[in-house]
Amino acid sequence: MSHLAITASGLGKRYRLSHQSARRSSLGHLSQMFRRSSADEVFWALKDVSFEVKSGEVIGFVGLNGAGKSTLLKVLSRITDPTEGRAVIEGRTGTLLEVGTGFHPELTGRENIYLSGAILGMRRTEIDRKFDEIIAFAEVERFLDTPVKRYSSGMYVRLAFAVAAHLESEVLLVDEVLAVGDVAFQKKCLGKMSEVGRQGRTVLFVSHNMVAVQNLCQRVMWLREGRLVADGATSDVVRQYLSASVSAQNERVWTDPNTGPGNEKVRLRRVSVKRADAGPNELISMSTPLMVEVEYWNLTPNAHIHVCLNVSNEQSMAFTTASNETDHMTHDNALPAGVFRSVCWIPGDLLNTGIHGLGVLFRQNGRKVVLRCDDALSFEVLDLEDRSGMWLGRPPGAVHPKLTWKTSYLGEESQLAAHDPEMVSLPGGTSV
Repeated sequence: MSHLAITASGLGKRYRLSHQSARRSSLGHLSQMFRRSSADEVFWALKDVSFEVKSGEVIGFVGLNGAGKSTLLKVLSRITDPTEGRAVIEGRTGTLLEVGTGFHPELTGRENIYLSGAILGMRRTEIDRKFDEIIAFAEVERFLDTPVKRYSSGMYVRLAFAVAAHLESEVLLVDEVLAVGDVAFQKKCLGKMSEVGRQGRTVLFVSHNMVAVQNLCQRVMWLREGRLVADGATSDVVRQYLSASVSAQNERVWTDPNTGPGNEKVRLRRVSVKRADAGPNELISMSTPLMVEVEYWNLTPNAHIHVCLNVSNEQSMAFTTASNETDHMTHDNALPAGVFRSVCWIPGDLLNTGIHGLGVLFRQNGRKVVLRCDDALSFEVLDLEDRSGMWLGRPPGAVHPKLTWKTSYLGEESQLAAHDPEMVSLPGGTSV
């Protein structure tokens, strides 16, 4: 049986929220002043949270803002005491809960390394042994003897993470380290956390980056309104959390042809986006093929009507436009009055992660726009890809297609030069 690194039993953290109300004073010349009366409200940031963590486990914590994730880590790191329950942690604990936690702004980077190490219970000899690694990771050599109050936020967090990750604590608590710093730094952090996990040290990782959580953590806990609602295998809990948390609307319906978006020629009846390979309530990921359905009332008999779709990203960049004018039914045929459904399939491995907007417009006779609805629908594409050992942040770009690659071994450079008369050696060893 694996040794337990953390045991939490019935943890709860209560705060009192003061609500101040104002009432006018009855004192003559003070009649324009206000006196305050307050009523306290009890708020439980954590309530009855119990779990066990084995030594060497890398555990992810997910939940919406305000769910209690950061409060839990502060209780475990002894920054704040629980109102009820208890937590036992075996071994030394390293924490990175906020940028520069435990740093003194007036001290230099060098001095803060030793200060943080001492707070973590490290001996000076241990800090000396890791000192060069910390500096190399943080990339602050030039500013090592400068007070950290003069550091940029990026330098500050790089040094803070380097100290927490490199000093040999048995348990590492990390809260949203990926929310700060540039892409290169975030990649280094993820690589270091993966290395820490492989060393058999225990890591508790709070993040909204689901790709990082899925690729770094063997197990995930989901907190909602201060309570632990799920604890289990990463893929299962992340899917539950995302299913409950995705707020984008994947379908809109207008039941009355007199009030739906449109005019005397055409009106929208329904617009939906769903997976083409599963039920409508399944999550949409970057690899998911999609089916877009547009139902509409054609109110003009014998009309040549075509449906067009515009898909845009969060920056309102329209990067996909599609029309049903190639459909055999609408290509050259005049449509009778009535209800129609047009369906468009979008292949998987095309859209990037994020919220997408869907615009619908109708053209008559191939040219004239008779209805335009730019905000017909919004839907979210989730990043659920397995990218172990690779960059786990959000992929750049408006789209994220999977392209076909092929790499061939052409032989050693000397063999290439011998068999390719077109290659000419240049001074310095360069060949063209």
